[in-house]
Amino acid sequence: MADITGRTVAFLLTDGYEDSELTAPWQAVSDAGATPTLVSPKDGSIQGKKGHSQSVDASVANVSADDFDALVLPGGVVNADHLRMDADAVAFTKRFVEQGKPIGVICHGAWILIEADAVRDREITSYPSLRTDLLNAGARWVDEEVVTDQGLVSSRTPADLPAFCAKVVEEISEGAHAGQHA
Repeated sequence: MADITGRTVAFLLTDGYEDSELTAPWQAVSDAGATPTLVSPKDGSIQGKKGHSQSVDASVANVSADDFDALVLPGGVVNADHLRMDADAVAFTKRFVEQGKPIGVICHGAWILIEADAVRDREITSYPSLRTDLLNAGARWVDEEVVTDQGLVSSRTPADLPAFCAKVVEEISEGAHAGQHA
C-alpha cells in the first residue's frame, strides 16, 4: 500500500451512513499514514445505520477543501440523501473537484457528486439504483468493482471495499489530477 504520511483526508457524512463504508476507508488511510477527519453538517457525533457511532471533528460550514488533500464520501441512502440537500456539503465537495483533489465515493455517496455537477463526462460506478441518476447527470456508468477517472475513485457496495480502499490510498499518494473537473 502507498505511503500517504502527512496527508489529511476529509470524510464527509452524517447520520445513516453505511458503517463499513466509513470504517474500512478510515482504517486504510490511517494505516497508510494519513490523518482522517470526520466532517459533517451535524455537530457532536453521527450514527451509522448498523450502530457504529463516531465523533464529528469539524462542521462542514467551518472548513474548506483547502485544508485537506482528499475527500471520501461513504454511502448509505439516508446519509447520501441528507448530504445532497445541504448547501455547505455540496459546495465543499465541488471545491475538491475544482481543485483536482482525489475523491473516493462508494454506493449512494455519488448523489452529492450529481448535486455538485461533478460527474458529467466522467466514468463512475455506484450502487445499481443510482445508474439512471448518474446517466441523466452526464456520467458514463459502469458496473465494476472499482473505477478510477482522473482521481475520482468509485465503487458499488461494501463487498468492493478492499479494492476501493487500496485505490483511494493510491490516488491520494498521486495527489491532484489535472483532468478532475466540475
